[in-house]
Amino acid sequence: MSSRQHYLDKLADLQRELLRMGCNMEEAVKKSITALVNHDVDMAQEVIDGDDALDDLLMSIESQCVKLIATEQPVAKDLRLIFTALKISTDLERMADYAVDIAKIAIRLSDEIYIKPLIDIPRMADLAIDMVQDSLEAYVKQDASAAEEISHRDDMIDGLYKQIFRELLTYMIEDPKNINQATYFIFVSRALERIGDHATNLCEWIIYLVTGERKDLNN
Repeated sequence: MSSRQHYLDKLADLQRELLRMGCNMEEAVKKSITALVNHDVDMAQEVIDGDDALDDLLMSIESQCVKLIATEQPVAKDLRLIFTALKISTDLERMADYAVDIAKIAIRLSDEIYIKPLIDIPRMADLAIDMVQDSLEAYVKQDASAAEEISHRDDMIDGLYKQIFRELLTYMIEDPKNINQATYFIFVSRALERIGDHATNLCEWIIYLVTGERKDLNN
């Protein structure tokens, strides 16, 4: 096997590890929201317990990136590919942390009757997960145009967050007994809004990978 082919195989391994981390993170978000909606303590605990595995994946990816840079001394786009993988994995790990935060809230509220049906929060989660999935596909294809298009979907997540915040504030004003639970739901929607922001970061890194330029898409 040529040294170049060995290097390309290592890059492919890195990409597969990154995609595996993305799938695990998406599953954590799905489970945390399902646990919240269904008052499922066991599922929420699964998300919390699974966070160590995601942290291990981050460390593995970081280690692979460092080794590739040290041993292969990549330049230009190859270097951007490795650097982008490092930055994307960091964003994915932070998204997973938000899933854990939601799971913890699901456990805290598991014995309570909700003040309202949870409709918009799962919608936010679906939008955020779709953003991440499509961003990772754009990363594999190195499609900067798709990445920029995907980033615009964060506006829908932001709009839902503002809507949820206003609605829950109304519940608090109408009855102070709602304050505790409504506050937790605001925390959940804020966590999902931040996941959307991190998904936008993925789009920025994809554009950087392809073009070599940093573009701020979070405004």
